Amino acid sequence: MNNTKKLIAFVSVLAIAATVIGCSAAKSAPNTSAAAGSEVTKVTVAHTQTYKPYDFVNEKGESDGFEVQVLKAVDELLPQYEFEFVPTSDDDLLIGIDSGKYNVGVKGAWFTEERAKKYIFPKNYIAASIIGLTFRTENADQIKDMDSFAKFSGKLVPIAPQNAQWAIVEKYNADHPDKTINLVASEAFTISDAYTWVLEGRYDAYFDIKPSFEKSVKAEDGAYHALADQLSYVPYEAIPTYPLFGKNDQALADAYDGAIVQLRESGKIKELSQEYFGEDIFQYIQK
Repeated sequence: MNNTKKLIAFVSVLAIAATVIGCSAAKSAPNTSAAAGSEVTKVTVAHTQTYKPYDFVNEKGESDGFEVQVLKAVDELLPQYEFEFVPTSDDDLLIGIDSGKYNVGVKGAWFTEERAKKYIFPKNYIAASIIGLTFRTENADQIKDMDSFAKFSGKLVPIAPQNAQWAIVEKYNADHPDKTINLVASEAFTISDAYTWVLEGRYDAYFDIKPSFEKSVKAEDGAYHALADQLSYVPYEAIPTYPLFGKNDQALADAYDGAIVQLRESGKIKELSQEYFGEDIFQYIQK
């Protein structure tokens, strides 16, 4: 009987101890779902709607494009953030980031000193915009690159001095004083003017962005597809494009930089480049 009473008492003590420990743990353990929810910061990402293949809305009504997909991959690497993608206009994107409506925006944006005063540029670019020469196909045997074009004539459609393209040609001339491009400041003109001037022989090439040429001329539904047999294109250089972050989003920009490095090392960036451009667009960036 004594042994039985001792056993019962021992079991009772264990039960009470387990109850106490359980209650204590319940009080000290955080609410996991609530804690996780409070730690996740929502990030609003604005992007343009028709700039294929960089940023656009696809047939399913979804945010798509190379820059968008890179940011979606970044989001997967940053559990402390939750990205929400918002298609919008070019103007609204810039104004929205400036006002704090959006945290970040992508639009195939090049770096400029003027933009750097308004937005945070991360250390790492997200994509690259290939720029090169659109010229008459009849001169394809003579114009293979910038050097051969300079030798051919160097007669380039004028460029606005405030345009980043001006700086690229200016640098080329500085690096190649023996074979320069005829760099002339422009007044306002349309792309159709540039193509027409080249075809008429007024100028021999137009410093064009590759996606613009492919969309406007090469694509069957392009506005100037009728000129596809008369115009050709050769790439020269790729200009890095960056996401634009709001001035209060330095921590987000830093987190983006860390994620981009991981995505490059894993090969994800190159994989997306092949998917959306059919080539490695970063090979054209001048080191």
